[in-house]
Amino acid sequence: GLYTYYDDIISNEKYFKGIKPSSLVYADPKKDPPDVRDLVILVKGPDMGRTGIMIGKDGSNNVYVKLDRFKGMRPIRVVSKAWVGKRLGEQDPDDVFLIPRKG
Repeated sequence: GLYTYYDDIISNEKYFKGIKPSSLVYADPKKDPPDVRDLVILVKGPDMGRTGIMIGKDGSNNVYVKLDRFKGMRPIRVVSKAWVGKRLGEQDPDDVFLIPRKG
């Protein structure tokens, strides 16, 4: 691949075996579903437990999530909206918003 250190095949699911999904902290998706520009956590699938920002959604049940930086990469995932929960509590700002600006 283009990046020798990036492996898109790695799954986080094995780290969550034996751990209740309720241990992840996120808003009830029926009462407070995530929307574009919300900070989210993936609650199912191979990227379970990873965090990011929801950057879009399509007419079906899919949403687009830009994951937080890991080893210099910020991959974008297209996942079912059932796999995404809005993060709760005070959050550190995304590193994109920490870019120093002049003026």
